[in-house]
Amino acid sequence: MATTKPLETGTIATTFAAFAIPNFRRFVVGQAVSLVGSWTETVAEAVLVLQLTNSAVAVGFVTAMRYLPVLLLTPYAGVIVDRGNKRYLLMAAETCLALLSLTFGLLALVHAVTLWSIVLIALGFGVLTAVDNPARQAFIPEMVGKPLIRNAVTLNSTFVNVGRAVGPLVAAVLITTVGTAWCFLINAASFIAVLYALATMDVRTLYPVPPVQRDKGQLLQGFRYALTIPEIIGPVAMMALIGTFTYEFEVSLPLFAHVSLAGADATYSWLIGAFGLGSVIGGLYCMWRPETGMPRLVRAVALYAIAMLATALAPTLPVAVALLVVVGLASITFITTGNSTIQLASRPEYRGRVTGLWSTAFVGSTPFGALIIGFIDAYNPRVALLVGALACAVAALVGLRLGRSGGLVRGGGSSRTSVPD
Repeated sequence: MATTKPLETGTIATTFAAFAIPNFRRFVVGQAVSLVGSWTETVAEAVLVLQLTNSAVAVGFVTAMRYLPVLLLTPYAGVIVDRGNKRYLLMAAETCLALLSLTFGLLALVHAVTLWSIVLIALGFGVLTAVDNPARQAFIPEMVGKPLIRNAVTLNSTFVNVGRAVGPLVAAVLITTVGTAWCFLINAASFIAVLYALATMDVRTLYPVPPVQRDKGQLLQGFRYALTIPEIIGPVAMMALIGTFTYEFEVSLPLFAHVSLAGADATYSWLIGAFGLGSVIGGLYCMWRPETGMPRLVRAVALYAIAMLATALAPTLPVAVALLVVVGLASITFITTGNSTIQLASRPEYRGRVTGLWSTAFVGSTPFGALIIGFIDAYNPRVALLVGALACAVAALVGLRLGRSGGLVRGGGSSRTSVPD
């Protein structure tokens, strides 16, 4: 197994340092291609549900069903990740996700899709995502080693949001030219990229964490551990608020585009694409100015709240697009900083369970949030965005409170909780 040297932060030479690791570079590029397909499908699913039902509540319900298994299963999936081979788990999950997308696309192509078939497929996606998310996040340190964790998490988050920026634009083109069904088929094909990356890795250069031996009470043990680390429980608590009420763009933006801005089907793609563009800009900023801990989290969430408030009041599509770039920038800064903070604060043998908690707060909160925002959206999409802004403001207050009582991790420095070996 190779070794890496500690790196100084804030220089051009280290901004893309983790890309010097071939396994990580291959994985991130493959994942970015796959996520272009995933966001193409996400947009198409919302458009398809609206076409079938013309109901914001239905969009919220389908979204909730997609993420309900994440809420219920991810904490235990984190235990499975700590016990198993993360690369093999990812390969199995990604293969099954590809098959589900292929099924979805074929049903849509022959016009056999019903609301309930979408719900069943959404539940399948949720079960697989419950394993895929913590495994993917916990696998990053095993590809790059401890000194590059912060840089690797930031690079990975940035390329994830390349998919968020490009995918909706691909969806807009496909929906208006060849039809919605091809969005799902394109997504199924896109999984080949990440599967190839995982299958061709040089396992000799990985930094594997020894699997945790099966024992009783490991899930509860992970919860208790997280509660003792301010740099873990703080970001998770803030994410729980934002994930529930703010990060429901799959529900809030389709109706905002269609009703508040009186747009066409492709208008939603432009809104979510603007969000993705802002996320890429935010990711580049985080690479250039690496920092973790509560101060940056609070600043990012405060900007998030202001930008969400302004978006809710946006009078026209161009204004909304410009503001959603800022929303995306603030969002990815918060997500990247929070993810890096918990990964650096966590001991390796707990990393699967810790990232499982983060995924539960982020994605698993969606079933509740999607239904709540869906009902508010049916009343007034602008109010739904205002609720998201309020959640960000409350999260900022939570971060301020925990920041005064907890340790911090900044740049390459230390924290009250030591960075694990």
